[in-house]
Amino acid sequence: MEAVDVVVVSYNSRDRLRDCVAPLTGVPGVHVIVVDNASTDGSRESLEGLPLTAVANDVNGGFAQGCNIGWRRGTSPFVLLLNPDATIDDRSIQRLVEVLEANPEAGAVAPRILHPDGSLDYSIRRFPRLRSTYARAIFLHRLFPRAAWTDEVVHDDGAYESSGTAEWVSGACVLLRRKTLQLIGGLDEGFFLYCEDKDLCKRLWDKGLEVRFEPSAVARHEGGGSALRSGLLPVLAASRIRYAQKHSGPPIVLLERLGLALGALTHVMLSRGGSAARFGHARSVRVALSASSGSSAPRPLAREP
Repeated sequence: MEAVDVVVVSYNSRDRLRDCVAPLTGVPGVHVIVVDNASTDGSRESLEGLPLTAVANDVNGGFAQGCNIGWRRGTSPFVLLLNPDATIDDRSIQRLVEVLEANPEAGAVAPRILHPDGSLDYSIRRFPRLRSTYARAIFLHRLFPRAAWTDEVVHDDGAYESSGTAEWVSGACVLLRRKTLQLIGGLDEGFFLYCEDKDLCKRLWDKGLEVRFEPSAVARHEGGGSALRSGLLPVLAASRIRYAQKHSGPPIVLLERLGLALGALTHVMLSRGGSAARFGHARSVRVALSASSGSSAPRPLAREP
């Protein structure tokens, strides 16, 4: 295998982290780099005895910053960005490398992602359109889950059966060339969490580089994360606004804000997640309508133990 740096950014990921990286630490050609974003749950201690590079950050600067610190610590020609709650074996990594080697016009490639029970994780996405922002705001994506205009997520199972290109792919597991990351300056650290993978893929396409999907390579993704979903809702809203500000003009940004605010309001009224979820959606309304939102994402209020 061509040398690959596997970069994992951890934040309070002790329960998943070792299972993620341990199977890869003995693979020839694979160098594991774990960047810990100031975890308080003993994540770093869970790595004791493993032959890898561990970087301990004093503060949590976000996922994108952690990824950039990680890939810049390595030297391998390929870099695999991998979530701490995901796993992939060496054969699938090798397959991803082969895809990039066979497609010089490709800037990134992602595997098919499965849930732990073997069901498909819908990881192929479309770039944001106002129609899908407003469709989701009034729950049309639930009425028409396979319609392309109602959601960014591609729910057509057939799309996950063959190799091809994708507008953007989940950052839970994606392989890039080191020289490509150097070309675009890495991930945008202005995204604390969410949308950094979408922005990465958009910038690749803008450089004339394809984003590819390869179903013969498989990763498994447990899902979940370091913070409660309700606490991350305003972070997601701020990241979506930042993405719109980077890649769209002022009229689209304004309409995106209004669409996000509408969606947050409908979820305040109809959310089944209880008071915590409604509070998270209420904070998202404020973020969507704030003139300063998008310039710096709010930090989550709640975390998993």
